[in-house]
Amino acid sequence: MNHALSVTNLTCKYNGLAVLENLSLPVKDNEIVCLLGASGCGKTTLLKAIAGLLPLENGEIHINGRTIADETTWLPPEKRNIGMIFQDYALFPHLTVAENIAFGLRDWDKARVEAKIQEMLTLVHLTGLDKRYPHQLSGGQQQRVAIARALACEPDLILLDEPFSNIDTQVRHGLIKEIRRIFKAQGVTAIFVTHSREEAFAFADRMAVMNNGVIEQFGSATELYYQPSSRFVAEFLGTGSYLPAKVANNGVMATPFGNIHIANGASYESEADVEWMLRPQNLKVTPQSCGVGTITEQLFMGDSCRYTVDFQGHSLIVNSHLILNIGDKVEVELEPHEPVVFAAAS
Repeated sequence: MNHALSVTNLTCKYNGLAVLENLSLPVKDNEIVCLLGASGCGKTTLLKAIAGLLPLENGEIHINGRTIADETTWLPPEKRNIGMIFQDYALFPHLTVAENIAFGLRDWDKARVEAKIQEMLTLVHLTGLDKRYPHQLSGGQQQRVAIARALACEPDLILLDEPFSNIDTQVRHGLIKEIRRIFKAQGVTAIFVTHSREEAFAFADRMAVMNNGVIEQFGSATELYYQPSSRFVAEFLGTGSYLPAKVANNGVMATPFGNIHIANGASYESEADVEWMLRPQNLKVTPQSCGVGTITEQLFMGDSCRYTVDFQGHSLIVNSHLILNIGDKVEVELEPHEPVVFAAAS
């Protein structure tokens, strides 16, 4: 299968230490992929390597089948036809909105440039603001100008580095939704860097969770959230509780809730000790005077409450729309789900 972007066995080093190691990433045409991870995990390094801002120790990068970097080829950034959007917008303060959008179009004739400016202004809903300067715009409007400038050059790929981090919380969600709509309408292929799982869930088609220079898992948000390949991915993407369990050789897992069938039970040795991860929505609490669970903590979240429940000596985190008090007795039940199990820590 041909990919809009193909990164293969990429290694980058700083001062002799590998920051990225044998990393591969295939990106489909018109796909938005998020590089998600904590600071220092290598996500911005990968973005810079794709852009041509860092040398490669090893590996290959192809865009739409064109080699831009390998053992014998190294295209400079300006030859890669890549657009970049930064968290600080990187607009030229002395240029108007129209002049910022047209900055990369200096080889175009005047009529074509003007037509492209108007097309981009319409696309990002900034019609009529072409003569304003960046300081006369809100943060969201400035980011729209940055999007328009990147798209105006008709790039093969757009790279976004923390593009929403400087946007006010109350407008961020709407801007993410709007920019995703623009990218999909324009057929844009994009790589998006963030440390925010909420932004990744809202903006990306697929996510690559990175840790120490490698991709721990790559897939859709639902795949990674509900079927994480490691405890790191599971915990990075959201809150969870762990219950001790033991796997029998018939794929049944003995747990504090009784025997539970698991799909990958055959991959564990008989009587293997495991830890069963439960998301807050995998559990349900019901007030019950003789219930075996006790509410020990309460966190009001607006549309629901998050409770910590003492269940047979184990702490479980549960989301519920019920209003309960610390000390209340509850019955704890399982919601239908495919169990996620990890080998017990030795």
